[in-house]
Amino acid sequence: MKKQVLLLMSLLLLVACGGKKNAKVSGGETLHDSAALVKPQYAKGFTVRYLENGVRLVDVEDPQKDEDKMPVSYQFALVEKGSDAEVPEGYTKVEVPVQRTIVMTMLQLSNFTALKAHDIVKGITGTKNLFNKDIRKRVKDGSIVKIGMEGNFDTELILAANPEVIFISPFKRGGYDAIKETGITLIPHLGYKELTPLGQAEWVKFVGLFIGKEKEANDLFRGIEQRYNEAKALAADAKTRPTVFSGEMHGGNWYAVGGKNFLAQLFRDAGADYVVKNEDTGGSNIEFEQMYAMAANADYWRILNSYPDTFSYDALKASEPRNDLFKAFREKHVIYCNMKQTAYYETTPVEPDVLLKDLLAIFHPELVEKDYKPKYYQLLK
Repeated sequence: MKKQVLLLMSLLLLVACGGKKNAKVSGGETLHDSAALVKPQYAKGFTVRYLENGVRLVDVEDPQKDEDKMPVSYQFALVEKGSDAEVPEGYTKVEVPVQRTIVMTMLQLSNFTALKAHDIVKGITGTKNLFNKDIRKRVKDGSIVKIGMEGNFDTELILAANPEVIFISPFKRGGYDAIKETGITLIPHLGYKELTPLGQAEWVKFVGLFIGKEKEANDLFRGIEQRYNEAKALAADAKTRPTVFSGEMHGGNWYAVGGKNFLAQLFRDAGADYVVKNEDTGGSNIEFEQMYAMAANADYWRILNSYPDTFSYDALKASEPRNDLFKAFREKHVIYCNMKQTAYYETTPVEPDVLLKDLLAIFHPELVEKDYKPKYYQLLK
């Protein structure tokens, strides 16, 4: 009889544990589904905490910790629709999953595209250089509206789109005062401020939190991370490390990204050394002579532009006659991507692994398969 009682108690314990949808984890957190747990590893701009009442607290701050540009952080409490769960003081309540939103940048849009969530997007700033056929179709049939550019938004169109939240980029030109007056919750998406390619890509999890696609975002990023680190490991075995510089002259100045920019990290991970060694995270305009002093003998030159025709070495020299002074020009080592021919800004935020493989194939072709076909970058012919 005693054995039977013990057996019955064991069975009841197993059923109770297996049937629970909420499982406690360290720190007093509560999860409905462990596969949907979002814990950023590379992104520095957001954190997530799970409360026992099912509320998810999402804190957003500048990944670069620049208090002059962003003196405050943002706090959001994500609550399932229909729930009466209490929200901690200081947090803005957001009922999820969000079903209607507006996005302001291609980086943000790339997250929705990757998560197959175009139905949720009801507004974008414009369609210039937009390649995605589905988004163009939705703009044409009116299911997505064009709200205008930053600083000149059409408030009436925004209200007509009836978004529950709007994803913004608070460090850019701005013009959000009019939107704030609508009372719509603004969600800062700071992926573009991340200093590593994987950190930027991990913001797909941030969007997943708001639209109920945490599992999909975790799975997607897991694949990106694996492929990126595999390519990075190949580059680590390279016997040489070529040097590379980036940009070109425009309006009398050369825009050069800093040595701590995510592009510089991408070069390093691909087995090359970026010639700019400062601690800047963004970019700055410098004179030609200053860039030449750093990059005259660099092995490679990376250029990303929107040339209206077929770009060539002749076109590059025509834009600035002194360009032929660079070793990379003379040796035909210009790495090129034309944004008029590729959906660079629409897709690369969630494809850093592809960018890395493209660069690896150029810097160290012996480390990739012979039939590899680049998607974005290739040597200019």
